[in-house]
Amino acid sequence: MLHLAAVGPSDGLAHAGEERLAGEESARGAVRSERRKEILRQRREELGLSQEDLAARLRISVRAYGNWERGLVKEWTDRKLLALAEALEMSERQCFWLFRVMVDRDPPPTWRAAEENRLPDDPAQRDYLCDYAALMEAVPYPSFLVDHRWDVALTNSAFDKLFQSVRPHPTALPDDNFLRFVLFHPDAAAVLEDHEPAWCVPLLAQFAAALEAAPDDEGLRSIRQEVARDPFMEAAYRYGVPHWLATHGAEAAERDGAVRSVRHWDPQWGLVRCRLVAESSRMLDAMGLTRITMVLSAPQGAAAGPARDGAAPHGKGPRLRAVPALED
Repeated sequence: MLHLAAVGPSDGLAHAGEERLAGEESARGAVRSERRKEILRQRREELGLSQEDLAARLRISVRAYGNWERGLVKEWTDRKLLALAEALEMSERQCFWLFRVMVDRDPPPTWRAAEENRLPDDPAQRDYLCDYAALMEAVPYPSFLVDHRWDVALTNSAFDKLFQSVRPHPTALPDDNFLRFVLFHPDAAAVLEDHEPAWCVPLLAQFAAALEAAPDDEGLRSIRQEVARDPFMEAAYRYGVPHWLATHGAEAAERDGAVRSVRHWDPQWGLVRCRLVAESSRMLDAMGLTRITMVLSAPQGAAAGPARDGAAPHGKGPRLRAVPALED
């Protein structure tokens, strides 16, 4: 109080406010500094690369890259950040996030990620995927192509709509790696109902089988390291998955036919039933890809939600030829 009396009430309050803001800014700066270090390390490990590998890609010394990853950089220029985005094989959205975390602004408007970095080199396979994208787009349900690491190669508009409320994240976006999204994204539970038992545990069981089949796969090993760093997911992986498999059987971990629940992008639909349909083809097999379609329908006994324009009335749409309609 003596201090306030000496400098005047307005000056004292202003000084206190400045100290509080300075403290908050310092705390935010410390959090951002740690996040800067984490985003580079996580993405590098996700790709299965060492610091030496990244330094070689960037054509700088290992010591220089080590300083980058430790945040010992005087200034993050556009040139450095764009080089990092290319070396770390970042998508356009990931590059946007990188710039936001590092320098709190957008990337230069002239930069666009090479969206073809996940397309195969073979011209016939690339042409097939372009046509397959048109086929997927004609499906009204969320559908995506995924490889054995759960890296997503292709999505349709319905998939993008389902996850349109998901906020940016450096490595766990649904259209980048679906497994990482389910396990680590803070918004996953807002879209995927019964998130832990219905989504996390079955996908962890599938992941465990994939890792057992390919223990030297760098991408899978990177995910395993990420699971180990999360105490909750590590406990689910080591103890929850074996118990779940013993209770439900190994067939319960199959992707095809699994029934889950998701929150529809249209609020009028709300919570809806989701059956996962996994399928492939000769060409997709050759590329190591599987298509997963999330067939959405209202839970039994609930309203089916608003009909789509041009859609057949409920109960009058296509049906299996071998199964007679109820009125027959």
